[in-house]
Amino acid sequence: MNPKTLEHIILFRGMTADEISQCLSGLRAQEKKYEKDSLILHAGSQTDRMGLVLSGSVTIENNDVWGNVTILSHVGAGQFFAETYAMLPKEVMLVDVRANEDCHILFLHIGTVLGNMPASTWKDKMIRNLLMISAQKNLTLSKRSFHTSPKSARSRILSYLNTVSLQKQSNEFDIPFNRQQMADYLNLERTNMSKELGKMQKEGILRFHKNHFLLIRPEL
Repeated sequence: MNPKTLEHIILFRGMTADEISQCLSGLRAQEKKYEKDSLILHAGSQTDRMGLVLSGSVTIENNDVWGNVTILSHVGAGQFFAETYAMLPKEVMLVDVRANEDCHILFLHIGTVLGNMPASTWKDKMIRNLLMISAQKNLTLSKRSFHTSPKSARSRILSYLNTVSLQKQSNEFDIPFNRQQMADYLNLERTNMSKELGKMQKEGILRFHKNHFLLIRPEL
C-alpha cells in the first residue's frame, strides 16, 4: 500500500510518508476484501486487530440468539472498527461486524503498540490519534442513544433525520441505511416505521425515496 494514500486518515494524522510506512510494518498491516453481507468479525470471538475501511462500508450489529438485530453504527470509508477490542484482546466481542457492501479492509495489530514496542515518533503520534478516534466513537454511540430514547416512532425518526441534516448542513441528504437497517438502528419495527414515514410525507413534514430524504421546514 502506498503510504501517501493514508495521509488523510485520522490514525496517521501528522505522520510523514516514512513514518506511515514504519507504522504499517510495525502493526503488521494486512489488506483483505469482503463481499456484501460477509461476516468480518463475530460476537463471542476475540481479536487483536482493528480494521480501517479503505472502500465500501460495514455495520456494527448486535444479533441475539432469538434472531433480533440491532444496528449500533455504520462505518464508512476512512473510518475504523474494533479498535477497543484490539487494545483489549482478552475481551470477548459482544458485536458482529458485517460488510454492508463490497468492501476493502486494512487490518492493523494495534495491541502491539501497548506492549513492548520501542518508542518512536510514529508511535507517539498514533497513540494521540487513537484517543481522537475513541472520542469520536463515544460521540457516535451517544447519538444513537439520543435517537432511541424517545418513546414514539415519529420522535425517533425525526431525531435521527434532523441529526443527519445538521451534519450534512442541508435539508436534503442520503442516509447510509436501507429501510430495514434504519429500523434496526432506531430499534423500531420496520412496518410501523414505514407507516410513520408515509404519514409524515402526507403531512408535508418530509419527502423520501429509498435512502434519500428531504426535510421540509415549516414556514415562519
